[in-house]
Amino acid sequence: MKTYKIFVDGSAGTTGLRLLDRLSGRPELELISIPEADRKNLEARAACCAGADLVFLCLPDAASREIVPLIPDSVRVLDTSTAHRTAPGWVYGLPELAGQRERIVEAARVAVPGCHATGFAVLAAPLVQMGLLPPDYPFTVTSLTGYSGGGKGMIAEYQAQDRPAALDSPRSYGLTLHHKHLPEMQAVCGLAAPPAFVPVVADYYCGMQTILPLHMALAKAPAAEIARALAGYYAGQSQITVHPLGEMPENGFLASNALAGTDRLEIYCTASPDGSQMLLAALFDNLGKGASGAAVQCMNLMLGLPETAGLE
Repeated sequence: MKTYKIFVDGSAGTTGLRLLDRLSGRPELELISIPEADRKNLEARAACCAGADLVFLCLPDAASREIVPLIPDSVRVLDTSTAHRTAPGWVYGLPELAGQRERIVEAARVAVPGCHATGFAVLAAPLVQMGLLPPDYPFTVTSLTGYSGGGKGMIAEYQAQDRPAALDSPRSYGLTLHHKHLPEMQAVCGLAAPPAFVPVVADYYCGMQTILPLHMALAKAPAAEIARALAGYYAGQSQITVHPLGEMPENGFLASNALAGTDRLEIYCTASPDGSQMLLAALFDNLGKGASGAAVQCMNLMLGLPETAGLE
């Protein structure tokens, strides 16, 4: 069995730790470790990268931009930060979008999508690509995430015994409508302008729900046709399921943590009684299909391994 040397730069963070858990124990992978004292040493990290077949970057944007020029072209890179998601020469790591799987297989540099951006792109990109919504459609999207999406600092804040009462309720943020995921949301979906996007963080650890309402007067097809088109677009995908129009949980509530701990994504489609409005919702784990699960899926494709190996 061929083995591949893997280095996770930034393995002490939330995404890095979960990646190590997923990669450990896989016999085809050999993990390169770095001493604790060298985790912030650029030269030591660069040396680990140079000795790998594939490197995961689980770093802040600036640190990712700093080390990428030091990584040999022969080493394949998966960056989980925002730094390279719209950069020339980088492939966007959402294999279920048309043509992306083939690009990822051949790519030397892959940018793992943002969690909120994943939820939006799986809904909006196919509809624009198939001509069911125009590129200038005025998208409005809300995305609810568990607090693990905020990293170690936010996790500690939410889990503190003396935390403020405000953390007991959902909190919207990015209120200036200038969230860091917007450039990739616009670029990947081929939009004329970025969507109006409001993210919300709530008092649960992980899980995500991205909600996209549509005005059907601006669409090129009725709700039933859009639902069927989405189902056809994702037919045969192992990690994405599209529910038939109107199919919802029995109690009528869609829990944002329903897919916590998994690497799958489910799409729900509903319409108003008169058909004038439609609601699309993407349900997944912000740490799974929205982060480390997506990274592992891309790694498998890049190394020629079974695409779902190591996924939950």
